[in-house]
This record gives sequence, C-alpha cells and structure tokens, in this order.
Amino acid sequence: MTTMFDTPIGTSAAHARSMVLEERLRREPERFRVLTGDRPTGRLHLGHYFGTLHNRVRLQELGVEGFLIIADYQVLTDRDVADRLAEHVEGLILDYLAVGIDPARTTIFTHSAIPALNQLLLPFLSLVSVAELGRNPTVKDEIAHSRQAAVSGLMFTYPAHQAADILFCKGNLVPVGQDQLPHLELTRTIARRFNDRYATAADPVFPEPDALLSAAPLLLGTDGTKMSKSRGNAVALGATADETARLIRGAKTDADRHITYEPATRPEVASLVLLAALCLNREPDQVAADIGGAGAAALKRTVTEAVNEFLAPIRARRAEYAADRSYIRHVLREGNERANAVAETTLHEVRTAMKSLY
Repeated sequence: MTTMFDTPIGTSAAHARSMVLEERLRREPERFRVLTGDRPTGRLHLGHYFGTLHNRVRLQELGVEGFLIIADYQVLTDRDVADRLAEHVEGLILDYLAVGIDPARTTIFTHSAIPALNQLLLPFLSLVSVAELGRNPTVKDEIAHSRQAAVSGLMFTYPAHQAADILFCKGNLVPVGQDQLPHLELTRTIARRFNDRYATAADPVFPEPDALLSAAPLLLGTDGTKMSKSRGNAVALGATADETARLIRGAKTDADRHITYEPATRPEVASLVLLAALCLNREPDQVAADIGGAGAAALKRTVTEAVNEFLAPIRARRAEYAADRSYIRHVLREGNERANAVAETTLHEVRTAMKSLY
C-alpha cells in the first residue's frame, strides 16, 4: 500500500496530515497497519499511558491492525548490559494486557525473535550515509546521555533498525511525538530509496509510512523534571495504592498556596492538576478551581485519589494476568510466530526485488 503523501514530513505539514489521517482512520481503518513499541528498560507509568498506551487501544478499537514491538535489541544501543531483560519484557506484556491491548488483534512480539526483520537492516544500511545516521536528533541525544564509556556501532544503526521495525510489516502509519519526526522521515527515505533502486513505481515493495502526531499531554515527573522510568519520578501502572500515595506526597510544588492551572509559570503544580484532570476526565481549570486556596496538600490528596481510582481496574487486571505466567508466554509465542511469518514474507519480497534468491 502506498502512502497518501510523498513529500518530506515537516511539523506543520505533519499536523495537517494527522487531521486528514484521523478522518480516514474512522472511515477506513482496514487500510492501515500501525507499528508501535517500547524498549524493555523498566516499568511503564502514567506518562506512557496518557502519552501512547491509550492511543494504541483507541486505534485497536477502531479496527486498525497493530504490531507492537518489544525492542529488546535496542536496549543494547545505549548500555553495556541489558539488566533484568526477561523481567522487563514480561512486565511490558502485563502492562499491555492490563490497559486493554488484545493480542488477538494486536501482534505483540520481541525484536530478537524475528530474524527476518533484523536481516532487513543490512540492505537498509546500504541506502543511507553515515552522515545521515549521525545527524539524527535521537541518535545525538542518546549519545549525549549514554552511560557507556564509548559509543557502540550499534547506536548508529538505530534509525535504520527502526526503519526495519516499521517496514517489515509494511507499516503505513506510525503514531509519534513531534520529536520523533526525523526518525520517521529517515524510514520514509529508506523506503523510497529501496523502491527507486529495486522496484517499480507501479509495484513498490514498501509504503512510505505517515506520521500520526499525538496530542500527548506534558506530564512532569514528581521531581519536576521529565517523567522517566529510570528517575523514579513516575507512578508505574503496576504500583500499589500506597506506593502511589507516597510518591505523590513527595511531589514538587511551589510556595503559592492558591492552586491554579498555569503550565507556563507553575509547571510542577500544573502537571499535578493535569494528572488529576486526565484521571477524572475533567478540565484542568475546573480541578484547580475546586481546590482553590486549600493548598498543595489538598492538591496532592485529589491527585492521589484520582490516580488510585483510575488505576484500580488496570491494577486488578494486571494482577490477574500476572498470576498466569503461562498465558504471558503464550501471548508472546503466538505474537512472535505471527510476526515471523510476516517478516519472512517481506524478506522474500526484498530478496526477489534485489535478485538475490539463489
């Protein structure tokens, strides 16, 4: 399936396209195949839920075919050792199932279990220059924050590997944040260059996937910095009610007792107000107005109650799935089998187009 757009993705253009795509998704969900995923580096939290997970469930419920990759190989790009990898992989699957991902409709699989996907990396790397890989913003950011003494060669393959993740299943729609647009643009470039070199305009091998920009809310961690798995500043989906209360009690606020929703001037307070509003399905200004002069303690109580009530059914489902580890293994085994079949078909098409079937 070819893309409806064939020009590079710019921010304003991507927003306009996303509006058109949303309309098409409602009318023709069967025309789309979506690839999303996570690296298994720790527990998913509320930032992940409101940023990506709920949107994945929404697309699934619309009838869009989804592929959800647990990118275990990509954990190795910025660290020497993939600590507790099996535990983190299982934790991701538990979180997916708990929030409503249905493995019958969304294929859940791991990087390392799909040889044909990874084999696409070699021809894809031949289509991009070292300079193009090195100036990718995500690569530069990962290098800047890397905990390794030296940057591995694998780090520079990250954008091409992500292109293989998307294109192995002929993904034509990728939900992304604005900061991920350069990654997707390189995927589109690789698809276009492969088609130009090895296929025909009438019969391209790969689609040029479109970006579906999400309006993900900006939630700060409880320390006022970026919410992150590794910083211990976020409420994990699998956290207990007591853990949640303790974390929110320690959240950073400011000296102004009167609670308002002003993200630009009171970011820490605004983030807590927004979190409560998202969990309560209310407007942030209304939540702030209800608290008013009651102060930060009242705000934190409101947030704690809202979050715990919102997460209660998710936690219950997670605990139920966690009690049956054989089912978790079954989900992954079936997902890997399904993804392998798709990847092998795509690799056969690639080798046929490259005239390398012997």
